[in-house]
Amino acid sequence: MKATETALKGVYILEPQVFGDARGWFMESWSKRKLEEAGIFADFVQDNQSFSAQKGTLRGLHYQLNPMCQAKLLRCTRGRIFDVAVDIRSGSPQYAQWVGVELSAENKKQLFIPRGFAHGFITLSDDVEVQYKADNYYAPECDGNIRWDDPQIHIDWPIQPTVLSDKDKKAPLLRERTNLNFIYGE
Repeated sequence: MKATETALKGVYILEPQVFGDARGWFMESWSKRKLEEAGIFADFVQDNQSFSAQKGTLRGLHYQLNPMCQAKLLRCTRGRIFDVAVDIRSGSPQYAQWVGVELSAENKKQLFIPRGFAHGFITLSDDVEVQYKADNYYAPECDGNIRWDDPQIHIDWPIQPTVLSDKDKKAPLLRERTNLNFIYGE
C-alpha cells in the first residue's frame, strides 16, 4: 500500500496494490499492519456505507465532538466522488485549510482523515457508494457540521451541489461554531 501525506499534516491518500489477471482483480483494502508501517494508527470500531443516487449530492461537512471524535478511512466502491477534509483544530497552523481528492471505484484510492477534521464529499457521478471505517462510534449528541460553502474555508468544489440534506443546508459557518473542542497537538 502506498501512503502519501497530503498538504494537511495527518491526512493521507492511500493507494492499495491491485493484482489483476484474466479473472479481474484483487486488492487488500485495509491492513492495520500496513497503515501502522505508514505511521497511521487507528483502531477502527465501526464500518459505514452510504449510497447517493444522483450526481451533485453533497454530504458534509461533518464531524463529531470530543469525546466521540472520529478518524476515518474512506473509499468509493461505486462511481466517483470529490472527498474533502478540513482542519478544525483550535491553534493548528492549518486551521480552516482543506484538501480534496477524487476517489473512485476505478482508481481505488482511499483517504485517511484524522480526528479533529471535518469531512464531506460531493458525488461526481450517479449511483455512488462510499464505505468508511471510523475509530469511534457514532454519537448523535456529539454530531456537528459546517456549511459546505463557508467563505472562510473556501472549498473549490468541482461542481455545484444539486442535492443536500436539510441539516447540511442549515449548517452554521465555522466561525459560528463555539462548541468545537479540538485542540491542536492533542
